[in-house]
Amino acid sequence: MCSNYGIQNKDPNGPMYFNGVYHLFYQYNPNGSRWGDIIWAHSVSTDLVNWIRLEPALSRTAPFDIKGCWSGSATILSVNQPVILYTGANTENQQVQNMAVPKNQSDPFLREWIKSDHNPLIRPIGDLNPRQFRDPTTGWLGPDGLWRIAVGAELNGHGAAILYKSEDFVHWNRTEKPLHYTNSSHVWECPDFYPVSYERNRGLDPSAPGSGKEKHVLKMSIEVPGKDFYIIGRYDEEKDIFVPDNEIDDYWMWPRLDFGRYYASKSFYDSNKGRRILWGWSDECDNSTDDVAKGWAGIQAIPRSVWLDGTGKQLIQWPVEEIESLRTNAVYVQDTGLKSGFRLEVNVTDASQADLEVDFSLPNLEDAESFNSSWLADPEGLCGTQNVSWRGVIGPFGLLVLASDTLDEFTALFFRIYRDQNKYMVLMCSDTTRSSLREGMDKPTYGGFLDIPHLVRKRKLSLRTLIDHSVVESFGGGGLGCITSRVYPMALVNGSTHIYAFNYGSAPVSMTNLTAWSMRKASVNQKSS
Repeated sequence: MCSNYGIQNKDPNGPMYFNGVYHLFYQYNPNGSRWGDIIWAHSVSTDLVNWIRLEPALSRTAPFDIKGCWSGSATILSVNQPVILYTGANTENQQVQNMAVPKNQSDPFLREWIKSDHNPLIRPIGDLNPRQFRDPTTGWLGPDGLWRIAVGAELNGHGAAILYKSEDFVHWNRTEKPLHYTNSSHVWECPDFYPVSYERNRGLDPSAPGSGKEKHVLKMSIEVPGKDFYIIGRYDEEKDIFVPDNEIDDYWMWPRLDFGRYYASKSFYDSNKGRRILWGWSDECDNSTDDVAKGWAGIQAIPRSVWLDGTGKQLIQWPVEEIESLRTNAVYVQDTGLKSGFRLEVNVTDASQADLEVDFSLPNLEDAESFNSSWLADPEGLCGTQNVSWRGVIGPFGLLVLASDTLDEFTALFFRIYRDQNKYMVLMCSDTTRSSLREGMDKPTYGGFLDIPHLVRKRKLSLRTLIDHSVVESFGGGGLGCITSRVYPMALVNGSTHIYAFNYGSAPVSMTNLTAWSMRKASVNQKSS
């Protein structure tokens, strides 16, 4: 979802499902395509696919938000009352936490919002950096009947999620200890905290009584390097702290939601289908001159369902099922061998807007190259040095998408497999270095290692890729690894792009199944009447 005018290249805010309607707010500049003058835009949908654009929900109108209505979350209170908490940049450039409620709750679209007379509800006092204190989470009820929220902060120069408690969602008290903190990074932005289910496509209501054994996810966005990291652990309700399963205090070693261009994510519990849905922002890789010319910058990535994998150590993400309603003109390829150097074109009707699901079979795992543990420190760098042209044993194999007629432009999505004593390491990469002949844009490689529990037993590896012109979103290993890329091939101008399955490794692989669909256009940013 992109903006017709202004900037939508910032954070998704306050997603929620209320009275039959999905709401998504997002950071928006009504005065141009660059960052600044931030307010809250508002779009609604009944199916997460087709969206209606409403008038902005929050604008800079008061001393507590006159310099920006920054990120925040929505909470449905016990009396079925939707509430927004958001960060305002005040007249002194301090970041304070504010509240807004619908003006008319009987309006199905909740078009107008009223700011609380109590604003600001929370100020950055004491040891908190007043310019690094933002992005309140969705609230949750504790067993004591008190509401809780976390706010991203910088505490003593390091990242933290500061916990607050309230009886009425208006008057808040800071707890003695943070929900969690680190000594390895600066401020945490856009924190997200929620219980997570082991069941596919199932979510947990953070305010519903649990068994006490549920795993929780704490996600934080770290501006440098511009990635979303997460930790899995346990929420100690008595002490009001998050206890990670893995005590490593080094954010570079924490899992990432997405190895690519994906930031400031925000999830919500979808009471309509009992699942947790994740939104994320993907900014541009071209230059700011292009942004000004087209009048907008940045998109919201496809919403994803989120749950816990069977090991309890990592998240699985998958495009929401509603996206499949856009599929058309399916193409099937089954039981096809990909010998070394082989490339097979996938003849979809529209290769610039497509959805592909591929299952690869790997009969020769034992031949994999040896793994070097130093690669763990920089998998993206490894994807760059061992790029799609670097011939290994098992890999690279995968997909070439948005390829030009002469293959002088393409984006490569691929795997490599290495042997590490008694296990195998899977490297997933997106190589955009040859994605466009245009100059003056960022064309990086992205990637990371995947932990695939069933690889040795099943000897199979899956890849799903969604293509929407300049956006390529890939899900490897059934959603255990995700990469979002932004690319701008000149071939898109004349509509002539192609998709290929390929194997450039020396060992053969095969495709047990490939299904590809062209995708119809969703109705996006239709203005309400």
